[in-house]
Amino acid sequence: MDLSKISVKDIMSSNVTAVSPSQSLIDVKHIFEKKNFHHHIPVVFEGKLKGMISLADFLFGIKTASLDDDEEVYHNLFVKDIMREHPATCSSSASIKEVAEILAEGNVHAIVICDNGTVKGMVSTADVIRYFLRSSNRS
Repeated sequence: MDLSKISVKDIMSSNVTAVSPSQSLIDVKHIFEKKNFHHHIPVVFEGKLKGMISLADFLFGIKTASLDDDEEVYHNLFVKDIMREHPATCSSSASIKEVAEILAEGNVHAIVICDNGTVKGMVSTADVIRYFLRSSNRS
């Protein structure tokens, strides 16, 4: 199997939930509470990628707050306060091999798939592992 010839489009999640820098953390909390949600949320402003919030970033940002929606931190902090700028990205023309190489470095666990700054999808380490497991079951 030549991974350099298999498109990242074959494994990326294209139904991506994004937030804007001005949204409060209560919105982020509610997104993370959804079942089967990726642990990363792209931050988009005026249609262009501006950053990313991981579950770890969120937990670090809320510090010792409980999960009660009334906690002040969820209403006083905003996405821009905890997001990481310049997340890892690849174009939709990238191969699974390119994405796997970036993820294998261990610095990130998700890559935003963008074309000209516009989010097209996301690929996580788990997505790549699931692809390989499915591929090995077909053999």
